[in-house]
Amino acid sequence: MRCEILAFAAHPDDVELAASGTMMVHAALGKKIGVIDLTRGQLGSRGSVELRSEEAEKASKILGLDVRENLGMEDGWFKNDRSHIEKVAGMIRKYKPEIVLCNAWKDRHPDHGRASKLVSEAAFYSGLVKLDIDGLEAHRPRMVLHYIQDRMLNPDIVIDISAYMDKKMEAIMAFSSQFYDPKSKGPTTPISSKEFIEFVRGRAREMGRLIGVEYGEGFTVERAVGVKDLTLLS
Repeated sequence: MRCEILAFAAHPDDVELAASGTMMVHAALGKKIGVIDLTRGQLGSRGSVELRSEEAEKASKILGLDVRENLGMEDGWFKNDRSHIEKVAGMIRKYKPEIVLCNAWKDRHPDHGRASKLVSEAAFYSGLVKLDIDGLEAHRPRMVLHYIQDRMLNPDIVIDISAYMDKKMEAIMAFSSQFYDPKSKGPTTPISSKEFIEFVRGRAREMGRLIGVEYGEGFTVERAVGVKDLTLLS
C-alpha cells in the first residue's frame, strides 16, 4: 500500500498531539495516511509499553489511519546512524509517501530533535539507488515537513484543521495514561496536567489565527515550497 502522507514520531502520541488534524484533512481528500512510531515510549513516566500500544491502536482507529507501524527503537537512546537510518528509509521505500511529516527540529524533549534529523536524513538516503535496503525500490519523498510540538516555532505552513479539532482531541485522549485524568495515581509530568490539554487547544487556536481560521497546525520546512497557482494560497 502506498501512503501519500506518512508521519514519523519519536513516541506514540507525538503525531496525535501535533499533526493529527492534518492527517485527517488529507484522509478526507482521499489520501492514504500512515504513522510510523520510532519507539514504544519505553521510558515514559506513566503507563506501560503494553498500554501505550493499546492506546496507539485506539487512536489509529479514531484518525482512520491506513497504516501504523512501530520500529521498536530504544526510547531515549536511538541514534542517527546507518542502522537506524536504514530502518526509517525502509519504511519510506515500503510506503512511498509524497510527503513525510516528522518531529520538530528543536523541542523540549531531546528525542524530538534527534528523530527530526534522523527522519530527514533517511528521506534523502532512501532515494539513493545504490543503497540496498532489503531489495526495496529507491524512493525519495517530495518534501519533509516538521510539525511543531511543545516549543513554539514560527511556522512556514499552517493547515486549517477547524473541522477536525474535536476529533484531534479525541485521538489525543486515547492515550489516557499520558494525559490529564483526575483519577490517575501516576506521577505528574509536563503533559499530564489539565493545563496542558488546554494548551494544546490554545496552540491550535494560535496557529489558526495566523491564517484567519479557528484552528490550525503549523509546520516548518527545510527548503522553499513551490506553488503553481498563487490564487490557491490562503
